[in-house]
Amino acid sequence: MLMPKRVKRRRVHRGRMKGTANKGNQIAYGKYGLIALEPAWITSNQIEAARIAMTRSIKRGGKVYIQIFPHKPVTKKPAEVRMGAGKGAPEYWVAVVKPGRVLFEIDGVSEEKAREAIRLAIHKLPIKCKFVSRDELEDKGGEVNES
Repeated sequence: MLMPKRVKRRRVHRGRMKGTANKGNQIAYGKYGLIALEPAWITSNQIEAARIAMTRSIKRGGKVYIQIFPHKPVTKKPAEVRMGAGKGAPEYWVAVVKPGRVLFEIDGVSEEKAREAIRLAIHKLPIKCKFVSRDELEDKGGEVNES
């Protein structure tokens, strides 16, 4: 599971997810990618499940690049604990994802295999996503639309 090795502050504010991604919205390494169409927190477990689904689908054929990392800790207080007494302990880690963010990239496989692998990965994620190719994304200039 992905998580930072060390962090400066263990407990952070929840923050907001308004707007679209202005970084990480281009395909950098692979030929095909998976982009988010909705804002969400994606947990390290969900990232790992999607990665496993993709790598099993392409059967050692190509390479899968993970373009998001869970930097944000989500805290939770234990069950049946009274109010107050500070914030809870970190429970799990999430990646903050905005619309237009490239989540995964694939290279070294045909488009049909890449489409199938990304389709399986989409089922593991809690948001609407879309398959894109590098040329398609460069033509549009990184714009996101739900077509």
